[in-house]
Amino acid sequence: QVQLVESGGGLVQAGGSLRLSCAASGRTFSSNAMGWFRQAPGKEREFVAAITRSLGITYYADSVKGRFTISRDIAKNTVSLHMNSLKPEDTAVYYCAATASMLTQRAQDYDTWGQGTQVTVSS
Repeated sequence: QVQLVESGGGLVQAGGSLRLSCAASGRTFSSNAMGWFRQAPGKEREFVAAITRSLGITYYADSVKGRFTISRDIAKNTVSLHMNSLKPEDTAVYYCAATASMLTQRAQDYDTWGQGTQVTVSS
């Protein structure tokens, strides 16, 4: 079993930056990829970005491409999401997730989730 703990959320003005981190513990070798999702009030959870554990191959939602960067540190078992040029529509609870599957944007393919961290972007 893998446990995930997110950190780094907060309040930022539009155009600003934030860095989210996800610390993984437990059977981390069982995860092939890690992803970030977000959920705004009244909306469904949506894919943000994902990265493979071994080769670091990345995949982004079109809405964040060019503004967000996902990275991983295998030695520290962490995954980070660097968010630049933030917009009010980026406001959401951000979740880190792990999957034993291949790189995927489908939430149902992820079997372990963190508790989430709030990101609020003011206009």
